Amino acid sequence: MNDYRELRLELTPCSADITDVMAALLADEGYESFVADEKGLTAYIRDEQFSDEAVENALAQLPFPVDTRKTSVVVEGRDWNSEWETNYFKPIVVGNRCVIHSSFHTDVPAAEYDIVIDPKMAFGTGHHATTSQVITALLDMELSGKRVTDMGTGTGILAILSAMRGAASVAGIEIDTPAWENALENAALNGVADKLTLINGDASALSSLPKADVFVANINRNIITADLSAYVAACAPGATMVLSGFYEADIPVIMAVAAPLGLSEVTHSVINDWTALILTYNP
Repeated sequence: MNDYRELRLELTPCSADITDVMAALLADEGYESFVADEKGLTAYIRDEQFSDEAVENALAQLPFPVDTRKTSVVVEGRDWNSEWETNYFKPIVVGNRCVIHSSFHTDVPAAEYDIVIDPKMAFGTGHHATTSQVITALLDMELSGKRVTDMGTGTGILAILSAMRGAASVAGIEIDTPAWENALENAALNGVADKLTLINGDASALSSLPKADVFVANINRNIITADLSAYVAACAPGATMVLSGFYEADIPVIMAVAAPLGLSEVTHSVINDWTALILTYNP
């Protein structure tokens, strides 16, 4: 099945901060894609995963006094590329070096790295602050000859960029089967399919991969803290780890788990409270 549940939250008052926090809370409940506007937030989850109780749980955690009107509808399987083309996905340039666009775009700025992403319902087009910050981090690193692992690869965008930047090997792991299939399609669109190992699975699949020199996980705080020991076990000594999908205020929570595992902070970036945390692994 390729059916999704479209959740619409009308929020009063509504602001970028409120919709960002709401998106993060829903991401913890399994929601994959989000579209914010001046009146609220639209979020998508696979229909079989939808739970009204989970939505209420997320709303209860919203740290703002907000009046909410909630509706949801089942969205039957469709051409998600067409949906994104019509409504949401526009070309974006990150760091003046990487342009991300879809195969249906015609007016695309020139950049050093040109990545084609047909996102369907998988997360990761570069528009979200977490994805763009991880892209920036990868652009600033020397990846040539490095072994890269991208946990929760989504559209495959970070794995694709790593391959373009000369990584010796790149592995992406994605638990959601349609998202994994989308990553395979995007790897082929960018001519790097033969350079990527894309696995449909969870953190248990890490043990089959070579130890990473660069490990990326743009997921969410709860999954990262739960699986961080598995991430570390999949890293070579001296590896760089880039974590995102959470807020700057969550860094102490992440570090409380990370530090005992031999991870120390190098730096972090922040856009609209979302952060990308760069760590180094020294066992």
